[in-house]
Amino acid sequence: NSTAEYIFEPSKAEIIDNLIPLSLKTQFFKVLLDSVASEHGARMTAMHKATDNASELLKSLKLSYNKARQAAITNEILEIVAGAEALKG
Repeated sequence: NSTAEYIFEPSKAEIIDNLIPLSLKTQFFKVLLDSVASEHGARMTAMHKATDNASELLKSLKLSYNKARQAAITNEILEIVAGAEALKG
């Protein structure tokens, strides 16, 4: 068994001195990207909930509008019928 001996250029110490700051920068950048992605996810969820709430509110308002409209139509019909009855007799 022979063991190989490797020659590093630059030296091991220089490689480590260069890799450690690069590794730290990469990890820090990853943390920043994760933070931004998390913020976007939270905003997307909030907007989805707001859209759902707006849709529910619109349904409720349409129902209220239609009920009020129907009540007005019913009142008009009652007035017409009452007027016709009064003319009869």
